[in-house]
Amino acid sequence: MDSRFFGLGVALVTPFRPNGAIDYVALEKLIEHQIAGEVDYLVVMGTTGESVTLTKAEKYELLAQTIGFVRNRVPVVLGVGGSNTAEVIEALNSFEMDGVDAILSVSPYYNKPTQEGIYQHYKAIAQVALRPIILYNVPGRTGSNMAADTTLRLAKDFKNIIAIKEASANLDQMGRILKHKPKDFMLISGDDALTLPIIALGGVGVISVVGNALPAGVQRPGECRPQRRPGDRAQGTPPVDRGHRPALR
Repeated sequence: MDSRFFGLGVALVTPFRPNGAIDYVALEKLIEHQIAGEVDYLVVMGTTGESVTLTKAEKYELLAQTIGFVRNRVPVVLGVGGSNTAEVIEALNSFEMDGVDAILSVSPYYNKPTQEGIYQHYKAIAQVALRPIILYNVPGRTGSNMAADTTLRLAKDFKNIIAIKEASANLDQMGRILKHKPKDFMLISGDDALTLPIIALGGVGVISVVGNALPAGVQRPGECRPQRRPGDRAQGTPPVDRGHRPALR
């Protein structure tokens, strides 16, 4: 397993000025806040970062500024996804990948592809990607679910597909993935509220939204599993820090 993506990842918001321009002063402060809160890695241009509303020029600049502010202190995951497979591949080829440690790629949205269509989409991406890929299943936003069998097929067929961010809220589906996955494939919670049960099933951590505000207040997922390896089933209920609750109200 790639331990760089164990524990607490934070899906960064993209701060804007009143005129609609990206606020890079605020972004630098946000990144320093995350690092002071001891996050394990950062995700730029995920759904939380409003990537679908950014121009190409803004995306290039946002990535460059983020990498510059991070200064190699934590791994950086870049969100690159969409419904147009060819366009996703073009984007992957156009980004400067120095300083990027992995790609987070959401399942195609709006057009509701078949499971075979989802597989072929990720197959095409995996064949050209220069960084490890984290799949992203979020049916509430995409309009379609990536079934456990599709996730497992991709995990087994492509060594550079290393994990899935699961935000389906379907614990049965996640349990099936964890039971049948390749040894080094990881399941990451994509839902702050379900992080604890997902870790209990064998997940390795969370890509958090709440962590933007309270990185030090969100329970460090890695500390919930001190006596077992990721992928092992928990024998009891891990402890939970409720410090993040105020941010959820």
